[in-house]
Amino acid sequence: MSKHHASKTHDPVESSARTLDLVTKGARDGAADARRAAARTWDATSLFASRFVYSTCYSLSYGVVFPAMLLAGAIPRNNEAVRGLIDGAHAAIHRVDQLRGLSIDAAVPAPSSA
Repeated sequence: MSKHHASKTHDPVESSARTLDLVTKGARDGAADARRAAARTWDATSLFASRFVYSTCYSLSYGVVFPAMLLAGAIPRNNEAVRGLIDGAHAAIHRVDQLRGLSIDAAVPAPSSA
């Protein structure tokens, strides 16, 4: 064979090695792209979930507090109804504190008589 003809021959081992290198590089680049896409998706999903939770809680809070305050503003002050509401609220807070063990004068269970 001539020298010129030998340079044009196809070496299957070299061709396979180049193909394998190309496939490996493609897999590596594809994995890196997938990681970046997953990170962007996670960030977008987290942002959506945060906004959804915030909006839901805000709407619930507004929907409860606004009518309650509107009603409270409509009740005349310094009368028996208002004093009863205030005393009832204080008693409820005190009882919740007792149940949670936060009150100083929390009820201590009586010892059992055996």
